[in-house]
Amino acid sequence: MSSFKVAIVHEWLVDHSGSEKVLEQILNIFPDADLFSVVEFLPDDLKHFIQNKTVQTTFIQKLPFAKKKYRSYLPLMPLAIEQLDVSAYDIVISNSHAVAKGVVTHNNQLHLCYCHSPSRYAWDLYHQYLRESGLHQGLKGAIAKIFLHYFRQWDLSTINRVDAFAANSHYIADRIWKVYRRKATVVHPPVNVQDFTLYHEKEDFYLTASRFVPYKKVDLIVEAFTAMPDKKLIVIGDGPDAKKVKAKAGENVQMIGFQPFEVLKHHMQRAKAFVFAADEDFGIVPVEAQACGTPVIAYARGGALETVIPGKTGLFFEQQTAPSLIKVVNQYEAMYHTFTTTLVRENAESFSVSAFRTNFLAFVEEFFHRKTERYVQPL
Repeated sequence: MSSFKVAIVHEWLVDHSGSEKVLEQILNIFPDADLFSVVEFLPDDLKHFIQNKTVQTTFIQKLPFAKKKYRSYLPLMPLAIEQLDVSAYDIVISNSHAVAKGVVTHNNQLHLCYCHSPSRYAWDLYHQYLRESGLHQGLKGAIAKIFLHYFRQWDLSTINRVDAFAANSHYIADRIWKVYRRKATVVHPPVNVQDFTLYHEKEDFYLTASRFVPYKKVDLIVEAFTAMPDKKLIVIGDGPDAKKVKAKAGENVQMIGFQPFEVLKHHMQRAKAFVFAADEDFGIVPVEAQACGTPVIAYARGGALETVIPGKTGLFFEQQTAPSLIKVVNQYEAMYHTFTTTLVRENAESFSVSAFRTNFLAFVEEFFHRKTERYVQPL
């Protein structure tokens, strides 16, 4: 495959978050690939993860205030992504959660999409997005609803531009089937488990770490532990919901704000268990905790169902409520001694960077060979 030209299409390059970490590893697999994006406003100290490549961008790059307000140009992004010319490449890989999969390709090209999710603000979180953005009523709301209606139509029109989908979890594969009626190969995203060290000696405190935003449900965790004054909880993080979270914290809840990586890792290594209450598409932090040999108590929905093994690397609580979490924490206390730190760590290693590279390359090779043998069928 080294003799074939590869193009990688990304949504927008402004930081080094979840989808960018996937992009980083795809570039490590295909170091000679050319990179395309709607916009590129990476700080100089972050450009190393794209190997300091020159990024081919769209007209949105030059629009007024695009550096800070690029999301405001979402109505123009379907048009912009279709203007990217990738016709000279044999393989096109789109790294998509919004518009990247809409890039235009021709019949002799193989287009593979690593899909983080169908656009949630246009599909399953549509009504929630409108409420939380204050767009559920009024003139601005009407305009937003009209745009999202047409965005959904455009999104569906691009499905058959993709020869095969990869999803970051079975949870997302199910969503891809629900929205697009296409099957997807599950390739879990890369987690830097090598940055976390196995630690056997656990201390008598629980840990949660997250940005304080509504869907992370940090307030739920704090509320539950405040109702269990004999158990200590340490909370790492900050965000818009900070006042709400702090208001629920009892004396046994220690909130230490945002912390650098080394402090986070130190607490993850020593915690009795890591507590996770969000409904995430995948959820990297529970895997990082397990890489330290620390079991996870997680909400039984979303990607956590694929990364936590009940009874071996953690436990699940069934409802996103404080009483449900309290019940499972007490169960965990009774069986804590049955968890083996080395087994917890081994589970995390199955989501490593090397595992991602192996699995993603196998995905590309499978459909590349199908295409070159002219047996490819859209999935």
